[in-house]
Amino acid sequence: MRVVILGCGRVGARLANVLSHAGHTVGIIDKSADAFRRLAPGFRGLTVVGTGIDEDVLRRAGIDQADVFAAVTDADNTNIMASQVAEVIYRVPKVITRIYDPIRNEAYQTLGLETVCPTTLGAERIKQMLERS
Repeated sequence: MRVVILGCGRVGARLANVLSHAGHTVGIIDKSADAFRRLAPGFRGLTVVGTGIDEDVLRRAGIDQADVFAAVTDADNTNIMASQVAEVIYRVPKVITRIYDPIRNEAYQTLGLETVCPTTLGAERIKQMLERS
């Protein structure tokens, strides 16, 4: 599987490391070259410095052949815009977008964007833990 990840923070780096270790082809984009220090020493993927809404940056990361695009920066607007570019312009078959704001999450799910909202997931998990007590 060919995957392009936008954001090399904790989540992006972890995802890139796991997928690379499993033998997938991974391209990861971050606006800061320092972020790539989070990647494991054995990371075999491609690292690209730039913004995820820049088409040249996306192409250097392999978006043209990507099976999956995951936008996992800490900026909802960036994730949403980059995901729409991946979906509409590059027709990536699977696009996943991390969105922190639950209201935005619901709105974009309604529009067909596949989203993950850590705010909602975290609150739900804590609620489940409390209910078991």
